[in-house]
Amino acid sequence: MTAHPLAHHAYVGEAWAKAVGYLQQAGAKALARSVHREAVRYFEEALTALTHLPETRESLEAAIDLRFDLRNALLPLVEWRRIEQYLREAESLARKLNDQRRLASVSGYMSGLHLNIGGRASEVRAFADEVEAIGASLGDFPLQVAGAYYHVWLGALSGDYRGTERLCRTLIDSLSGDLSRNRFGLVAYPAVVARAFLARALAELGEFGEGRHHGHEAIRLAESLDHPFSLIWACLNLARLEDLQGEFARTVMLLERAVALSSEWNIVYLTPLAMAALGHIYARLGRVEEGVCRLQQALAGYASAGIGYLHSMSMVQLGEAHLLAGRVEEAGDLGTRAVALAGERGERGHEAWAHRLLGEVASHHHSPDAAAEGHYATSMALASELGMRPLVAHCHFSLGKLHSRVGERRASEHLTTASTMFSDMGMRFWLEKAEAEMHHSMSPEYH
Repeated sequence: MTAHPLAHHAYVGEAWAKAVGYLQQAGAKALARSVHREAVRYFEEALTALTHLPETRESLEAAIDLRFDLRNALLPLVEWRRIEQYLREAESLARKLNDQRRLASVSGYMSGLHLNIGGRASEVRAFADEVEAIGASLGDFPLQVAGAYYHVWLGALSGDYRGTERLCRTLIDSLSGDLSRNRFGLVAYPAVVARAFLARALAELGEFGEGRHHGHEAIRLAESLDHPFSLIWACLNLARLEDLQGEFARTVMLLERAVALSSEWNIVYLTPLAMAALGHIYARLGRVEEGVCRLQQALAGYASAGIGYLHSMSMVQLGEAHLLAGRVEEAGDLGTRAVALAGERGERGHEAWAHRLLGEVASHHHSPDAAAEGHYATSMALASELGMRPLVAHCHFSLGKLHSRVGERRASEHLTTASTMFSDMGMRFWLEKAEAEMHHSMSPEYH
């Protein structure tokens, strides 16, 4: 029986309505403090107490809402089967009541479930669209926020960076003042998510300055709310921006904080995501074997916890780390798997990065053939369509290096384009690399 004193007395005295209320309040407080297992225990005890009450519309509504609370408490613990079970039960009860608002909430949570376990983007979108449609028909602001919230996560995953940018800006505008401190029954604060994913989208589009501003705003807001789950996401997304721009020292600080927070608060869901990103940056900084080790641990964590979100991108990062270690075959295997996984799930941005990895793998062969150029071309076509300017610049850089090796005139054109793009986006680390390659390729002894 619960250690909560008021709930305990109500429970022992069989004052079931009071017990439900006290337990739900205790669970909400535990959830707000990110003490997830304690929150689960309180909410489940509240459900048990609820079975002692007569079945009324009010008690059925409470039963649905408690299952939603359980979903939010179980998500950081990656208890996918229990989450789906509670959502199916909530859906059945909501249909019994013909409660459109709660049915929309079920769809929202199902959208999140499919997103997290690696469902297809089309499935995630269908559930999110349903939330948005019901929210609009009922004029229900919290549902409209939830619909936008799930579309933000989806857009970042599917590669719709321009759409994500627009949606995040709209969400930020609609959640001003005290509304920015409202969680609307979601796991992370929508106002934090909107700023964090705006930073990530702008990073993929090459708008680093503005993206950094929004990324820092996301961190400040999450800190003021004292909410580790939201804060970790803010750190992860700003770290992605710093990584893409080549500001690796900043990236390390953010990712080490994210890993420490995930461990401290036992947020199983975020630990492998943070660990993979940190391993990638360690490898980039020359700590290659340490980076590979962390990335391998992260991928094992994805598998054991059944996490699909960002899985394909972490595979690309491990492939890049293996390439830095000279393990070309392992890198190629990961690139091939990442292309297939991202393609199957509709993760077009990740697919573009995976093709670029395969281009790097093919260019490492002693006699690079059309395979390398083909992968770079595929990557660049996807990246251009999605507005991913940093990736386009990287493809030009890689093509310039590739053509330099075989003495083709096109090398100078690609390297000049890469240098111009890196300069325009303030990607100083990569600009120096491109300029050095240009100088090297033009020197007489090179030819």
